Amino acid sequence: MAVFFLLSPAITFAADFCAADNNGDCEVDLTDLVTMKSEFLKPDCEACSPAYPAPVEKTGQATSYVTGDDGEYQKGVARPNPRFTDNNNGTVTDHLTGLRWLKNANCYGPRTWAQALGDCSGLNSGECGLTDGSVEGDWRLPNLFELESLRDMAYYNPALSNTAGTGQWTAGDPFNNVQYGYYWSSTTYAYYADDAWYVSVDHGDVYYDNKASIHSVWPVRGGP
Repeated sequence: MAVFFLLSPAITFAADFCAADNNGDCEVDLTDLVTMKSEFLKPDCEACSPAYPAPVEKTGQATSYVTGDDGEYQKGVARPNPRFTDNNNGTVTDHLTGLRWLKNANCYGPRTWAQALGDCSGLNSGECGLTDGSVEGDWRLPNLFELESLRDMAYYNPALSNTAGTGQWTAGDPFNNVQYGYYWSSTTYAYYADDAWYVSVDHGDVYYDNKASIHSVWPVRGGP
């Protein structure tokens, strides 16, 4: 149904009675409709705003210990359900990040940082239980933030959720051979380049260590 506005070319009101004067000249005319459309009809709610380029996930903490803590607000992107999908080819897809992880979380055993980089870049179908058709160069050592994204801080020993994302990880749900210890990331410690960051899967803590030290390796593929 068409709606028409009948306005005289210029209707002047007293300065203290300009309720319909949208452009501030105390004249109610067609120019006020233009101003109203451009200024007063702008979306002003979060739902109308574009998505942020790097949304932050929820930590998983659901218990509040004091007012204002993470457990009270539980801010961040909600975990999908299911969180993971076992692709039945040696890989597991994380629906939160879109990353694809090796199902066998301990194919190589403890390795130095340099060895870990080489292990991941050389990984291909036919190794570590893979039947996904991947070739050398498809896999890599995850960076620190990618590795951290696996953690679910609702749990410890390990701080990792199950396939659905509704409970704690157990063997095969969905990963195998998860180590209750440290996993290398590909990220170097900026203050001292002989060190690199790692993530502790058992408690979820993050720290750095000398690259000559040995830790576990968890290859990943995909991502932007």
